[in-house]
Amino acid sequence: MQSNSNTGNTVFTHETVPTQYVDVKGSKFAYRSFGKQGGIPIIFLQHFTGTMDNWDPAVTNALAKNHHVILFNNKGVSTSSGKTPDSVAEMANDALDFIKALGYSQVDLLGFSLGGFIAQNIAANHPSLVRKVVLAGTGPIGSEGITNLESVINEGFKDGPANALINLFFTKSEESINAGRAFMKRLQLRTNERDTPSTNETIGAQAKAIITFGYLKDDDHKQLSAIKQPVLIVNGTSDLIVPSINSYVLSQHIINSKLIIWGDAGHGGLFQYHEDFVREVEIFLSK
Repeated sequence: MQSNSNTGNTVFTHETVPTQYVDVKGSKFAYRSFGKQGGIPIIFLQHFTGTMDNWDPAVTNALAKNHHVILFNNKGVSTSSGKTPDSVAEMANDALDFIKALGYSQVDLLGFSLGGFIAQNIAANHPSLVRKVVLAGTGPIGSEGITNLESVINEGFKDGPANALINLFFTKSEESINAGRAFMKRLQLRTNERDTPSTNETIGAQAKAIITFGYLKDDDHKQLSAIKQPVLIVNGTSDLIVPSINSYVLSQHIINSKLIIWGDAGHGGLFQYHEDFVREVEIFLSK
């Protein structure tokens, strides 16, 4: 079942697109589908604790001008039912089932952070389904530093939840902090049918999945070697959550990859430099 992004003459945006639901093996998955009809859709795979409302409209709306954009809450996340699994492999299987439930035979993947772990799994194991992959603020199996997730998150929340995303996604420079504040304002642009925050149960399961992923071993980088599709890798120089060195490791072992690192940027570099990010993704997807 492929969904229509537009109804009649209405052209939906990140802010206005209605939330739809699809049954995936007995669980109800929430998703939002908008942008240019036809062609290969971009499936957005979200970060730890994030929902559809944590995607930056400056990114999604810009990409929707030329692409079919699909945001969704994976199993058990926010408005999607079911129990959130505590392993990346299971999350990848759920995302795969979601894509199949929508009826797509080929997709592009945009995976941010935890979503990037999931994207790698799908691309390696289902090469005919995935055409191209964008990996942002992420790393391979056994990523350096991600087992420190709890202490990093606690440090990010030290001056309250209102500043947590700015602390975790951006650097301490004035320019980066200002970009973070602008990003936070953009996240509030959608006012109708907003997602509920992730539950403590979901957050706990995701945290376990991330930390376990960090402890797993893939010494020969077999999963990365299995990814033959074109891959665009982006990050900032100062990623606190998935340390930036992991992006370099990805580029070393994914043979058909390009790496972009933004100076004075952190985990949320794709949002701080959203115009450049969109421009690079457009070039990458059009080749």
